[in-house]
Amino acid sequence: MVRVTVHSVRVSPLTQNRIVVLVETEGRRYLPIWIGADVADAIALKVQGVEMARPLTHDLLRSVIEVLGAKIDRVLVNDIHDNTFFARIIFDVSGRYAEVDSRPSDAIALAVRVNCPIFVEESVLEEAALVLEDAAHKGPPDSDLGIFRQFFDELEQEEPPQSADEEEG
Repeated sequence: MVRVTVHSVRVSPLTQNRIVVLVETEGRRYLPIWIGADVADAIALKVQGVEMARPLTHDLLRSVIEVLGAKIDRVLVNDIHDNTFFARIIFDVSGRYAEVDSRPSDAIALAVRVNCPIFVEESVLEEAALVLEDAAHKGPPDSDLGIFRQFFDELEQEEPPQSADEEEG
């Protein structure tokens, strides 16, 4: 498992679809995942520190989990099949661990709300991650990912995100 953070939530210039971009905390690989507009907004609002007057769906789910005495230990993007990503939410329920199948977008939306780590299986990164310098010279490895050309040009000009640990210290 490789630890990642949310780098950004982007809008595709061609299709207006949303993409959440995960980046390795100790590496150069970026993992773009297509997500729905509602969950993209939920992730972006929390990452940007925007407070809502009433709880959104993921805030409600976080509250229910807490009231039931569980804690989200971590989320894991654990698989990819036919360009569809799969994730697991790992709970700590009084020392007993339980896993629940989830869309990666929902798992990430919960993770940013409870400030738990996000991991990606190495096999998923090997199949779907992109490396900036590779993209700048060769382009994305899969023709379906050609849309990321502008995205990579923008990433090359940005500062890498700080981890939560760096921001506190």
